[in-house]
Amino acid sequence: MKEVRNDSGQPLKPVYTADDRRAEEPAPGTFPYTRGIHKNMYRGRLWTMRQYAGFGTAAESNKRYRFLLKEGQTGLSVAFDLPTQIGYDSDDPMANGEVGKVGVAISSLEDME
Repeated sequence: MKEVRNDSGQPLKPVYTADDRRAEEPAPGTFPYTRGIHKNMYRGRLWTMRQYAGFGTAAESNKRYRFLLKEGQTGLSVAFDLPTQIGYDSDDPMANGEVGKVGVAISSLEDME
């Protein structure tokens, strides 16, 4: 069988079993959280269903988020516009034509509030 290695050059086995688990591997819910951030994984709480939303101005998006939460949404994921995603302020010449186009524009702490 051909040897397979990961991107770090470590050899990979075709199948891993419980015997391959290191004895010193930390338990779930403990640093460095390689087995999850919750001690009992997700048995103690449901996954948070999130609504992906964001458009136009920060005020318009805020209004939409408040509406979604009022209607029972339990989690939100903010859709940022391209300039925000790559670190440009809305008034930067490189942001011309992209501000608020496919997400909410955030240029300051005030926008987030």
